[in-house]
Amino acid sequence: MTVNRIVRIVAGFFIMLSLALAHFTGQVDLATMSWLWFTLFVGANLFQSGFTTFCPLDSILRKLGVPETAPGCKTGGCG
Repeated sequence: MTVNRIVRIVAGFFIMLSLALAHFTGQVDLATMSWLWFTLFVGANLFQSGFTTFCPLDSILRKLGVPETAPGCKTGGCG
C-alpha cells in the first residue's frame, strides 16, 4: 500500500464520517435530496479508489492527454 492510496482512503473515510455525524446529530437531513449527496459520492469514490486504484477522474484526464507526472519528475511526487 502506498502513501497516495492511504491518503485517498483516509480522506474518503473522513468525508463520509463527517456527513454521517452531521446527519445523526440532526444538523443535516440526508433523507432529502441535496448537494450533500454529491459530497457523499466524492467521499465514497475517494475511499474505494484507495483500495481498487480505479478513479473515474484519472481515466478522464488520461484520455484528455494530461501527463501523470510533471516534466522532469521521475517519481510522480513533484508538483
